Amino acid sequence: MANSIIIKNLTKIYKTRSINKNQVKALDNVSFSIERGIVFGLLGPNGAGKTTLIKILLGIVFPTSGTAEILDKNISNYEIRKSIGYLPENHKFPNYLTGEEVIVYYAKLNGFNISKNSPQVENVLKLVKMEKWRKVKIKKYSKGMMQRLGLAQAIVHEPEIIFLDEPTDGVDPIGRKEIRDILIDLKNKGKTIFINSHLLSEVEMVSDKVAILNEGKLVKFGTVDELTVNKQICEIKTEKPLSGDLVNLLQKKFTMKINNNLLTLEISNNNDLNNFMDELRKAEINIIGVNQKKTSLEDLFIKSLTEKNN
Repeated sequence: MANSIIIKNLTKIYKTRSINKNQVKALDNVSFSIERGIVFGLLGPNGAGKTTLIKILLGIVFPTSGTAEILDKNISNYEIRKSIGYLPENHKFPNYLTGEEVIVYYAKLNGFNISKNSPQVENVLKLVKMEKWRKVKIKKYSKGMMQRLGLAQAIVHEPEIIFLDEPTDGVDPIGRKEIRDILIDLKNKGKTIFINSHLLSEVEMVSDKVAILNEGKLVKFGTVDELTVNKQICEIKTEKPLSGDLVNLLQKKFTMKINNNLLTLEISNNNDLNNFMDELRKAEINIIGVNQKKTSLEDLFIKSLTEKNN
């Protein structure tokens, strides 16, 4: 499958004016590629380098070293801008414009000369369920309505790649579901969706692949299934707390946490669970209950950052 984005050894160092402060390395030798026609989720804590990476891909800032390509063109080629849609975080539209005027304005910024009566305007407003508000001025819009309009302006020119920074921020649960459906529909039409979001559950439901950045470095990359399906969490409740010797024995063989008589075990398959249970039976430990669940993307995210900091 062809790639829509290729990132090779990207590094970005911000220089500081103060002689007492070190330079800030926002990105540290980051490399990965994104196939065409997928939903990609970029994750990381504040200051991880996510915004810097997006700004480099959009040509807003320049890398210190490394290269990147979008649709087989170097990111320095301004022609690729026409193939990109972008919804920034905390975007602002002029309060004196109506919804349809915002769509026309941003379409023209992307090089597409359309009018308020163009079918593209009607279709995109209908898609995000804002057609009834098209003639209402922006100053009367709620945060959720602004997000819907922001998505509309990002896709009105039918770009090949769509960058969305916190696309469901401020949107109610029904609205988030509707936006997820729109993203899936765009993916099915062959579009590539690049999402940056703190709502990990939203990213998990819609993304095909994810990357986790921390302190400018790529710490995890792959499909959601690759990163989560092989890791399961089992909560095992015993009749009484384990002895210190048994705890030491189990921790040498398994990845686990203990809170009194509640054991949290990380396994890759059911054989690991059976082996763990056998050890408890050998020690004549009575098991009250077992709760087995798949690792969520949020669990993986927190674990990745914890491992990095230890």
